[in-house]
Amino acid sequence: MSKKVDIDKIVETLKKADQPQSDFVKLMDSFNDPYLVLIACILSLRTNDRTTYPATLRMLELGKTPADFAKLDVKTLEKAIYPVGFYANKAKQIVELSKELVEKYDSKVPDEIDDLVKFNGVGRKTANLVLSEGFKKPAICVDVHVHRISNRLGYVKTKTPEETEFELRKKLPKKYWIDINSLLVTHGQNVCKPINPKCDICPIREFCNKIL
Repeated sequence: MSKKVDIDKIVETLKKADQPQSDFVKLMDSFNDPYLVLIACILSLRTNDRTTYPATLRMLELGKTPADFAKLDVKTLEKAIYPVGFYANKAKQIVELSKELVEKYDSKVPDEIDDLVKFNGVGRKTANLVLSEGFKKPAICVDVHVHRISNRLGYVKTKTPEETEFELRKKLPKKYWIDINSLLVTHGQNVCKPINPKCDICPIREFCNKIL
């Protein structure tokens, strides 16, 4: 018989566990600007936090507003963000997106997911992170950690991150929507790893069905 996945206890326990956050997660949590969340998230796609963090700091030395990046030479941005994955494409996306924000949105990042995903290179994961971290609006950002751990716990049974997002929207209490990403990302980086998860030291093992 499968265990009951007590999401209230899981969230409570993970908050108390105080596992070390990566520098990049801390940086994202510190942003109060939707634009900074947006461009930093674009950098992070398919790139580990250890590489993304210093690249983001170098990028922010070049500017912090859509107007700053709209006039930036793409090659200059490429050099700053290297070696993040697909750095040339990301530099071009950020410059073009910034120009679009300046020209069409009065330099303001939209606060609706349907508008955010219209930008080139912005998918639901990025859009939801902008809403939750940038605007503090209830939104569920599902990355590989959230997708893996939600399924490993037995809380959802899904095949893709997008399916996981919609299942979590149905059953995860709204009060946890903003926090769930950073909690599960941190837990996934420290304990619930993709291969060889550290189940013996896991603080939420009593609630987990270990669907590996």
